Formats: sequence, structure tokens, C-alpha cells
Amino acid sequence: MSDMIPNRRDLLIAPLLAVAATSFGIEAGQAAGVDPAMTLITPRDKIPWQPLYNFPPGMAEQANMAGAVGEPGQYFVLIRWHPGFMSAPHYYETDRLCIVVSGTWYVASGEDFAPEATVPVPAGSFVRRVAKTPHYDGVIKSAAEPAIIAITGFGPIHYHLIDPSKPGWREV
Repeated sequence: MSDMIPNRRDLLIAPLLAVAATSFGIEAGQAAGVDPAMTLITPRDKIPWQPLYNFPPGMAEQANMAGAVGEPGQYFVLIRWHPGFMSAPHYYETDRLCIVVSGTWYVASGEDFAPEATVPVPAGSFVRRVAKTPHYDGVIKSAAEPAIIAITGFGPIHYHLIDPSKPGWREV
């Protein structure tokens, strides 16, 4: 019976063997496919990017993927920050759970805007923004690429600026 249970080595090498088989033209069995009523796929080039808030073009975009941040219930949105731009200190009413999908996101906590105090958060990292706590984020000017962040939480949310007399964005 124990011969039928894979050991750790077998589990680690299986993905490598699959890649090797594909590289040498050995085909695996065909997948069952996707029923679009059950599995919705949005290819990268079809992500519905829109301007973020009222920020100037080329600064940051958002793509609403499920739900809506301004409506009750769970939402899932992508945010793309371009190098050289950050949000002004702000907060939301509810927690936001974030995964950096690509690039490096620069984040900080507090009411005072100090971009040199931001912390780099590389792709694959998780950030939890705690409800009603001031923060700001974006991408430093010297970054090689934009950062894309996947964010989920429960709406409705509202973008509360710490200093509403100033714009919600900063060029850095």
C-alpha cells in the first residue's frame, strides 16, 4: 500500500517531467475545456483598464474585475501604478486585501506624505490595509515598470483624503 503513496521526491519531480515531456513533443491528455457559464476568463489584453479616480492620464488605472467598490458586497479590482506617481495619504472604511501581481509597489502608513519612507513590496507579496488607517502608495520614479496590484474587500468604499484641499495624487 505504501508503494502507491507518492513520496516527496516524486511530488517535486512531477512538474519537471511534465515540462520536459512537453519540450520533447510528448503530449499530455487533453483537458475537458472551459464552459463559459462556469469559468469566466479575461485575457490580459482584454482587461478593462479605466482611469483611477480623477487622476491625470498615464498615472494609474483600475480594472473592475468582479463586484464594484462603490456597491455593497465583495469586489475585486486591479490597480496599475506607473513609475513616478503615488496616492496622497488617504483611508477607506473597510479592510482591503492586496496582492502585488507584477512590478514593485511602494507603500507607507501615516498622514504625512514622505515618499522616501515607503517600503518596496515586490510581486507575490501580500498587503492588508487596515480599515480607517491612513496610508499612501504608488511606484517610485526610478522603477523599471508599473506595479499591478490585485485588491479585494467589501464595499461600498470611499476614498477619504487626509487633506481634501490637495489632489489625491502626487508626482514623485
